[in-house]
This record gives sequence, C-alpha cells and structure tokens, in this order.
Amino acid sequence: MSEFVSYETTDDGTIARIVLNRPEAHNAQNRGMLVELDEAFRAAEADDRVRVIILAGAGRNFSAGHDMGSAIAIAETSEGPQQHPTTMIDGGARRGVVETRFLQEWHYYFQNTRRWRDLRKITIAEVRGNVMSAGLMLMWSCDLIVAADDTTFSDVVCTRLGMCGVEYFGHPWEFGPRKAKELLLTGDSIDADEGYRLGMVNKVFAADELTDKTMQFARRIATRPTFAALLVKDSVNGAQDEMGFSNSLKHSFALHQLNHAHWSALNDDGYPAAKPGVDIDDWRTAGRPRPARKNEP
Repeated sequence: MSEFVSYETTDDGTIARIVLNRPEAHNAQNRGMLVELDEAFRAAEADDRVRVIILAGAGRNFSAGHDMGSAIAIAETSEGPQQHPTTMIDGGARRGVVETRFLQEWHYYFQNTRRWRDLRKITIAEVRGNVMSAGLMLMWSCDLIVAADDTTFSDVVCTRLGMCGVEYFGHPWEFGPRKAKELLLTGDSIDADEGYRLGMVNKVFAADELTDKTMQFARRIATRPTFAALLVKDSVNGAQDEMGFSNSLKHSFALHQLNHAHWSALNDDGYPAAKPGVDIDDWRTAGRPRPARKNEP
C-alpha cells in the first residue's frame, strides 16, 4: 500500500491519476514519495488501457520541493537499507560525501525525472498553489501543464541555499534564458498567467474547476490514436534533444554537484555555512512567494 502517493484510473481505464499525498508537508518530496511515484508511473506505463496520466498534488500546493527537514526524510537517510531496500543506493546513510550525494541525486532526482519525461504515455501535470524548486522538476517532466489561477512558480535554491538550481535544470528551456537568470538570482516567482505567456503552461483554469477541467482536457487527448500521440511526443522531445536539451541537463547536473562539493568543503552537511540552522520546512511553508512586478527592482 502506498504511503505517500495515491493511484487510480477512470472507469474505462484510459486515464490514470497519480496524486502526491503529503498535503500536511505541502507535498515535499521525501525519498519514499519518489520511490512510490516511480512505481505509479511504471504501473501506468505497463497498463495498455492507460493513454494519459495526470500528475497532481493533494491539498493547496502541488509541491514545495525536496523534503530536507522532516522527521520522515531524516529517518530515510539515516536508517539505511530498511527504507525501500530495492531502490537504496549504497552509502545512503553517509552525509557530506561528494560521491554519495552524487549517486543519490543522480538516482532519485535526475535519472528519475529524465525517465518520466520519456515515459511511453502522454502526461499532464495538474498544478496549484506553490510549485517550488524540485516541484518544477516534476511538473517539467510532464508533456503538458495545466495550472490553477492561484499557482506560483519559483526556484529559491540560489537565494536560500547558495545552489545554482535544482538537479533537472530545465529553467532556460521553460522560462527562457534571461527570465531564468532573473528568477534564480532573485528568488522571485511568476504566476500562472505569466507561465502561460512564456509558453510553459498550456491551460489556466479557475482553482475550483481545476480537477474537472484537467480531466476534460485529458479525455480529449486520450481520444487521439495512441501510436500517433506517442510519435508526436517523440518528435517534439527529439527536436528538443537535437537542440541540446539532454546534453544541457547533464552539464547542469555536473555543475550542481560541483556546487555541492564547494559547500561540502566549507560545511559538512553540504549546505551554506553562512546560514546555519536554516529550517527548510520553515521557509517553504511560510507562505507563497509573491510574483515579481514587471518594473520592480
């Protein structure tokens, strides 16, 4: 039985709905959630009836990013292979070691997200509230994105943790180069309408209609011939890869690990020594960051 992710299909089996189910933690991504999410994606991929997968989050926020401070997350990294033994990477209990962190992040964050991007189904991210940092990674791995009109998008790892961005660095491709630099360097957020204007968001719906409207959208996509739909996905993803997307991801992931190594040299836990005692849950749950105004410095 899944603890952190729920999975269901429509009566006709054509649409699978996967929901991140830690609303009390704003769907912060602990290791168990990522393991269960991968299992749910694989189950939907293996089901020949399923044509479209919806990825949503329970509660008022899609995802506050990586869980780096809860008791559950700490236990998962300190108790060793008892936690999800089939997917544990050797050395998972060690902290502040460059090689260990590289393996952990490559497996749980980077490789998972890349695999979900190329899943043999059409995927739709249904987002609302805060989509922060690693929440962007989950959303960007999907083929289509629909957002509630109360959604904001941000990556605050540079301003909060001194990091150059999250592991799956889709920012220049999703925001555009200059907007990506601005948002990373300031920690500002954009709203759903701005995301739509930039071409990152496909549809914006009223918050109270989001689930119903997303299902209607998914049903439209599900009526398309399965093989043709997958060829559309492969064609667009392939064109993006030919423009350098996949190589860019690998390069940025390596820089991300270099950034970790830099902090590890200064502080054993791998995060900025200049900000001791930062509680990740505190700033993630303190309220949705407001969108930056166009002419605001």
